[in-house]
Amino acid sequence: MSGSTARRRILKVPRDGVPEYRADLLAVEEPLEIRVEDKPLTVTMRTPGDDIDLAAGFLFTEGLLRGLDEVQQIRMCDENVAAVEVRPGTEPLAARVAANRNFLTTSACGVCGKDSIASVRVRSAFDVAADPARVSPAVLAGLPDRLREAQRVFSRTGGLHAAGLFGPDGSLAVMREDVGRHNAVDKVAGWALRQDLLPLAGHVLLVSGRASFELVQKALMIGVPVLAAVSAPSSLAAELAAEGGLTLVGFLRGTSMNVYTGMHRVEAGASVPG
Repeated sequence: MSGSTARRRILKVPRDGVPEYRADLLAVEEPLEIRVEDKPLTVTMRTPGDDIDLAAGFLFTEGLLRGLDEVQQIRMCDENVAAVEVRPGTEPLAARVAANRNFLTTSACGVCGKDSIASVRVRSAFDVAADPARVSPAVLAGLPDRLREAQRVFSRTGGLHAAGLFGPDGSLAVMREDVGRHNAVDKVAGWALRQDLLPLAGHVLLVSGRASFELVQKALMIGVPVLAAVSAPSSLAAELAAEGGLTLVGFLRGTSMNVYTGMHRVEAGASVPG
């Protein structure tokens, strides 16, 4: 199977009326194996598409890749295997993997396999706390609609998460969809890495679901100062955001929102400086 959607025959059962068989579109979920130096590193369940970005973003946000200059190439061996070749003279990426980490993940798990809280935390090379970005409530309030308008697969299936990167004026720079919310963010991270845009100073990262710990960590790793979510953050997400100097916005719906950390960046009448 390939592509981001699959057709399936279903029985549509209305509350009142006659059930009928019809075709329905489902979001595709398939495994992606990431190999580094010809050795399997991880398998993640994802929606096919932008797989090279996903592989690059995953390695970077996990702290296994310090920059794209360490990579000779990332290529797809087949539709479900991404092979990463390291440049000669680079420290083997496999040596950076903690001995107690099992990288098997699912579409619902961004930090599965880590066996301690200490092993979960990855330190960013960017000083997000020093980012002077400001963003107005009006700009933030308009972002969910712009993200939804760009979600072509979600509009057909209703079954995908999305991550959107927005510029200082609220314009959409890139959007990625996936069955896994962490994969959607990794696809954005990999895109930014391959475009040589890191750190993402002055930008806003919007996610379509809740703001979990792993999403805050990935936002810090790519140097974005504002992470917004249409749903709630977790307590650990808020704790890490505060520690890293990240502005964390939740329940971004309609004209209201909750700002959990970094309140100084969200000011009435303010705008993100260019």
